[in-house]
Amino acid sequence: MQRIFEGLVVLDCASFIAAPAAATVLSDFGADVIKIEPPSGDPFRHLPKLPGNPRSEHNWAWMLESRNKQSIALDLTRPEAQPVLHRMIAEADVFITNFPPAVRRRLGITYQTLAPLNPRLIYASFTGYGETGSEANKPGFDSNAWWARSGMMDLVRPDHAGPPARSLPGMGDHPSALALFGAIVAALYRRERTGKGAHVGTSLMANGVWSNGLMVQARLCGASIPTRPPREQAFNAMTNHYRCRDQRWLILSLLKEDREWPILLKAFDRDELASDPRFLTTADRHARARELTAIFDEVFATKDLAQWRAILDAHGLIFGVVAEVDELPGDRQMLDNDVLVPFEDGGMLTLNSPVWIEGEQKVAPRAAPEIGQDSDAVLRKFGCDDAEIARLRACGALR
Repeated sequence: MQRIFEGLVVLDCASFIAAPAAATVLSDFGADVIKIEPPSGDPFRHLPKLPGNPRSEHNWAWMLESRNKQSIALDLTRPEAQPVLHRMIAEADVFITNFPPAVRRRLGITYQTLAPLNPRLIYASFTGYGETGSEANKPGFDSNAWWARSGMMDLVRPDHAGPPARSLPGMGDHPSALALFGAIVAALYRRERTGKGAHVGTSLMANGVWSNGLMVQARLCGASIPTRPPREQAFNAMTNHYRCRDQRWLILSLLKEDREWPILLKAFDRDELASDPRFLTTADRHARARELTAIFDEVFATKDLAQWRAILDAHGLIFGVVAEVDELPGDRQMLDNDVLVPFEDGGMLTLNSPVWIEGEQKVAPRAAPEIGQDSDAVLRKFGCDDAEIARLRACGALR
């Protein structure tokens, strides 16, 4: 079957993590993605070596972000590489980069330089802090530009006196990748109607604020944001975390309290609380959330997580298990919904991109490439002969 983006040529000239991940989503739907990396390799290849990251015989970071792609190791700082790049641009549909504007100018890959070579080109740029302003050339990672700058790092502390909450690697990059993917697809749709390419983009900062949109909009409306109290002093016991007898945690998410309060009491086998004058109304329960949380703490401590999971599910109550990463490879719901899928060779699992379209079958994930693994094949595809390839390699522009 023909996939939705089959025949679409995407040049991935990006690193760390959101921009390449957007290219990966395109590749899942059949796009031909060519990774342009320097002869020394994309620095992202070395992420698993950083202190504190998981250790494995496999390059797990590269496997995820670069599956399905071909690699050409081309040194864009060398003048000899520019004609090759321009030849590729002339035939490409999408060019993706996350270099800051100043670096784009130095490498000769600005929109103003490349767009005249191909009026149908979708040029997608991703930045830390946006395309303009005093911080446009400031490098950013999701930990600082998405997590810290947006206010989320401050707001999700365990309590107001605790240190800022630390993010995980790539936590903001993957949702930001979907924003860039959406911008690219919207531009492709416009191109179908007008025949014209476009410059599209987004930033970690913009996506961080969007992710924290409810609190930011409240502040824009003049509201004061309450400080987060310790869990034991939460404002609402019906939307709090609780520890079970086996030390596992779950979170209640009971927002329709008038209906769900009596059902929860039945699940707890604590019907006497229904007539407790402290908790008769929703307003009463909110006013005495600390007392109610303490009671719920005692209740949840009487059974293991698996028991509470069965009980709460049986009563139709909304809750979530605080999952541990070790459990995810065997998560039946994720496997049944293709959230986790096997690589093409039938071996290891990987993460599927979180978008599906009825009637569209995604590409079975293929192994990520070695540095410059496909350099010769890619160049031949764009019309380079063996002599030209040899000259590029001899001068150091190609690995």
